[in-house]
Amino acid sequence: DMQVKLLRVLQTGEVYRIGARKPVQTDVRIIASTHVDLSKAVSKGRFREDLYYRLNVFPIDIPALRERGEEDILLLADFFLRRNKVSPPKLSAKAKDALIHHHWPGNVRELENTIMRALHMGEKEPIDIAALGLTSSSSAQTRHTGTLQEIERQVITETIEQCGSNMAATAKKLGISRATLYRKTKEYSL
Repeated sequence: DMQVKLLRVLQTGEVYRIGARKPVQTDVRIIASTHVDLSKAVSKGRFREDLYYRLNVFPIDIPALRERGEEDILLLADFFLRRNKVSPPKLSAKAKDALIHHHWPGNVRELENTIMRALHMGEKEPIDIAALGLTSSSSAQTRHTGTLQEIERQVITETIEQCGSNMAATAKKLGISRATLYRKTKEYSL
């Protein structure tokens, strides 16, 4: 089992080369990265608790790109533009806005691929939103603010508009019954 072998290396500082009969002493530090919540994996028995504590000496939490804010997104986009072009084109205001409001499920790799695509799609300057290839389905939801009732009212209003006032389609898209939708529209005077 790989976890047992890694734990042994961390505890003893010894590594066996392939085919060797004697161990080799090592002095290493391990930097490990995972998208799995290891504490949950330990509680479910899928990850060794002793190995978890050996690796979890100094945890570093790296937030998702969407949580880092517009400054980081634009700095990274600029970095990828400069890294791939001697004299990189600028991003249009709409392109910057699209980058800022995208949900980024693929994090920094997705941003890098988006910039690479834009560089290959055209030579127009500035790079416009079309060259980014971000689809509306993958873009971030509109940021809503206010109380829960205000947000609910806003989401219902926007969904009704998106569905062309078709209440059956609106209810389906919201995942609620038509009766609930009608009750909410009456409650919010929509």
